[in-house]
Amino acid sequence: MYKEFYELRRKPFEITADPTFFFPTPRHNEALANLSYGVRWRKGFVVLTGEVGTGKTLLLSCLLDLLKRVQIACAYIVNTRLTSGEFLRHVVADLQVPTRARDKSELLLDLNKYLIERCRRGSTTVLIVDEAHLLSWEVLEEIRLLGNLETTQEKLLQIVLVGQPELDRNLDSPQLRQLKQRVTLRCELEPLRQHEVRPYIERRLSFAGAKPDNMLFPSRTVELIYNYSSGIPRIVNTICENALVIGCAQRVRTITPQIVEEVASDFHLKKPTLVSTDADVGSKLYSGVVPAVSVW
Repeated sequence: MYKEFYELRRKPFEITADPTFFFPTPRHNEALANLSYGVRWRKGFVVLTGEVGTGKTLLLSCLLDLLKRVQIACAYIVNTRLTSGEFLRHVVADLQVPTRARDKSELLLDLNKYLIERCRRGSTTVLIVDEAHLLSWEVLEEIRLLGNLETTQEKLLQIVLVGQPELDRNLDSPQLRQLKQRVTLRCELEPLRQHEVRPYIERRLSFAGAKPDNMLFPSRTVELIYNYSSGIPRIVNTICENALVIGCAQRVRTITPQIVEEVASDFHLKKPTLVSTDADVGSKLYSGVVPAVSVW
């Protein structure tokens, strides 16, 4: 509805993980570089953590694009509410491993044979697990054992675990000390800083077809968006998307602070109690209720 009114080719603030809209902050660039390096140079276990809505799934979409270009086989697990047996079958199916296994031991033999054959051809295989903070101890132990598949020179399966900060706490627990010792790279995503919110919004508008001189979101409005979102990209998107809907309904060409206040009220968002600066980490200041929207 608002696309025609604001002369846009597409919706700029969808919360789907479209790599087109990747916003390269230094932290996001570093995380993507770490993930790519860990996989391509066969470092074994790599861990990425970040608060809800900071862009982990979008970063994984970018990583999957990179892996596809260099023909790296990938199993991408997003449903972590599985038993260890279900998890293993999911991995084998996602990698399209030829198997007629009747039990777990035969399944592991077929997987090992598949990985060795790919390794002989100089090919890399990776397992990416999203929402890894929800994995049971049993499945985490299964993943550790998969990490033991190796030759005398290198790991046969590269494993990327991605999740909320609870994943770091899980890995720090005594029960998982063996898995923690196998992690070679760890990186963390942070919210946008205050000075990054305007270029983030403008980049999305530009990709959606907005004119370079558009004044849809003036400075006072952007400042208020940061205050309500604390720099969490998903919440920035939600505020901007709904602000455009309201702005279109009111037939205004500029999104005013009053419109942002209305959106914040609708989603029960609250401003942080502390005064924010560029050095602040937004997730520590955010005291609102995250709207019930899908994973970004």
